[in-house]
Amino acid sequence: MRAESRPVVEVRGVSRRYGSVCAVDGVDLEIRAGEMCGLIGHNGAGKTTLFRMMLGLLPQSSGEILVDGEAVRGGGFRAVRRKIGYLPEDLALYENLTGLETLQFFSRLKGVPAASCPAALERVGLHDAAMRRVREYSKGMRQRLGFAQALLGSPKLLFLDEPTSGLDPDATRGFYAILHELRAAGVTHILSSHVLAEIQERVDRLAIMSNGRIRALGTVQGLREQLGLPVRFTICAVPGRGAEVCAALGHLPLGRLDRDNDTLRLQCPRELRLGVLEVLAGQQASLLDVQMHEPSLEDVFFGLAETQSWK
Repeated sequence: MRAESRPVVEVRGVSRRYGSVCAVDGVDLEIRAGEMCGLIGHNGAGKTTLFRMMLGLLPQSSGEILVDGEAVRGGGFRAVRRKIGYLPEDLALYENLTGLETLQFFSRLKGVPAASCPAALERVGLHDAAMRRVREYSKGMRQRLGFAQALLGSPKLLFLDEPTSGLDPDATRGFYAILHELRAAGVTHILSSHVLAEIQERVDRLAIMSNGRIRALGTVQGLREQLGLPVRFTICAVPGRGAEVCAALGHLPLGRLDRDNDTLRLQCPRELRLGVLEVLAGQQASLLDVQMHEPSLEDVFFGLAETQSWK
């Protein structure tokens, strides 16, 4: 993603109320062309409601949403919508249609040539199941069929809500391979997922929602640094030399240092990680292996929840 790329989605002070319940509360968000932006949060955080408002499927109670420069509640949005693909968390499918017939149905809704449907099925690995009834599809196959319908018409903007639900590891890898191709072609992605480990190295930025608000926004690394979460090391010493390595590290102001014979586990402030590596470089003859672990996205999520008291 280029820093100077234009905003494709602009959310300005958007709220959505259901009676006395505020599902989305004053959200501001910009997503730029070619960006892959992750939207994460606990169940009920407001992610799906925000998705539906950005798609124009649900009216906002207040605020403004622009997609490709058009207001989602305006007359020009119909043309913009044809450039958008959407995979909802629970896509309703007709059980008695075949996979191919299902895509042909969606192609008519989208005004896309039906001739493009076989290629879409092949792209998601369902070519051999094209003539099978949807009722015979597994959950993972249904999810891939839903992804295929989102890809119809070569969209420039993709909304993906829990897109890998039900997919096995091989299908998940194939899914992200397709996203990688699309991203290289300039397609913008907005991705919501509960599988934090899966998306942490794949998104450009993350928006973390809680109770209808965006509580944090930035790159994974930027959020790590913002929180100052400690870096963890696992160190395997040569048999009998664990105590020696432990002593060498002892002068550093570490957050925690545990030794189990010749295996050491330590935590240190981010600013000390180079100091730890410098000490270990001087102990190379006593070491078998060193692993440095950055805080995971899960660590970031729960760290932000604790520091900001999301209640």
